[in-house]
Amino acid sequence: MTDVRQKTAGGRSPRRHWLDLKQEARSAYESAIPEFAPGGLEKSGPPRVWAFARAMFFRLTLVRRVVLLLGILLLLSSAFLFGGSSQLAYGNRLLLGALCLLVVLALELADRVSLKRDLEVARDIQNWLVPRTPPELPGLDIAFRTRPANTVAGDYYDVLPLPGGGPSVLFVVADVAGKGIPAGLVMACFRTCLHTLVQTSHDLGGVVANLQRCCCEDSLGGRRFTSAFLAQYEAAGHTLSYVNAGHNPPLLRRASGSIVELKEGGVPFGTFPNAAFELGRLSVGSGDLLLMYTDGVVEAANEAGDEYGLDRLRAFVREAAGSAAECQQQLLASIDAFTARAPQHDDITCLIVQFSS
Repeated sequence: MTDVRQKTAGGRSPRRHWLDLKQEARSAYESAIPEFAPGGLEKSGPPRVWAFARAMFFRLTLVRRVVLLLGILLLLSSAFLFGGSSQLAYGNRLLLGALCLLVVLALELADRVSLKRDLEVARDIQNWLVPRTPPELPGLDIAFRTRPANTVAGDYYDVLPLPGGGPSVLFVVADVAGKGIPAGLVMACFRTCLHTLVQTSHDLGGVVANLQRCCCEDSLGGRRFTSAFLAQYEAAGHTLSYVNAGHNPPLLRRASGSIVELKEGGVPFGTFPNAAFELGRLSVGSGDLLLMYTDGVVEAANEAGDEYGLDRLRAFVREAAGSAAECQQQLLASIDAFTARAPQHDDITCLIVQFSS
C-alpha cells in the first residue's frame, strides 16, 4: 500500500501537489480566456467563472458540445421529476445525463493523456537542443541553468565556439514571446537558424542581420517575436562584442565591484523587418563576471505579487562569490527564498560567465 501511495504521489508532498494544481489551473485559465472570452482576465467573481466556462465549452469539439448540452438538459429535467409520480423517468434521465457527462470527461481525459505524452517527448527533444554541460574553455568559467514554467519552454541558451582565426565563442540567451508549445517551436526554429549562421560567419553583425531576417519570416507578422542577447568573446584581445535585441540587459560586474548593464542593440528579433541593430563592444578582464538571464528571473513573484526585481538582482551580482556554478546555485536559491510557496509563472534561465587571465 505504501508503494502504491508513493507511485501515485510521485514522491512529492501534498503541498507541492496543491501548488502544481494551482499553477496548472492558472495556466489553463490564462490560455483559454483570451481566445474565446476576450476581456475575461480582467473579470472577477461570477463573471470570471462564466467567462472560463464559456471558453472551455467552445474549446470542445462540436460533437462533445452536443453531448455535454444533452447531459446538462437531462440532469436539469430530472430535477423537475424528483418527488413526483414518475420515479422511473427521474432515474433514467439522471442516469443518462450522468453518462453523457462521463463520456465527455472520458474523451477529454484521453486527449489529455495523449497530449501529456506528446509534451514529454517535446520536452526531451527541447533538452537535446541546448547544451547539457558547459564547455571547458581557457580563461572562462561557465554555468547555465533553465527552469521551465511548463513542460515545454520558450527560453533558450547556448555557448557556441566560432570558426575562424583565433579562439572565439558566442554566448546566447533568448526568450520567445508566449509560452508552451508555440513558444517552444519558435525557439527550435531560432536555434536551428543560429547554428546554421555561425557555421558560415565569424562576424556578429552579419549573424544578427541574417538572424533578424529568419525571425521575421517565422514571426507571424511580429506576433511571435524573440528577445535575445548575443555576445561574442574574443580571447585574443579579451573583448566582448554584443547585441541586445530587446532583451533584459545582462549585468557585467567588474573586478572593481562596479556593475555595467549591456543595453546596446535594438528591438526583438522578428518585430520589424527593417530594424537596425547597434553593436556594443567593451573589454573584459580577470575577475569580471557576466550574468545573462531571461525575464523570468526579475519577474519571479511571491504570494503577495511582489517581483524579485532588477534591484535585488543587482544586489545579488554585487555580492556573488565563488565559481560560476556556485553563483548560479546561489541565484536560484535567492529566487526560491523570495518566492517561497508561490507558483512559478514564467521560464527562468540564467547563464553566468566568469573571466580570468
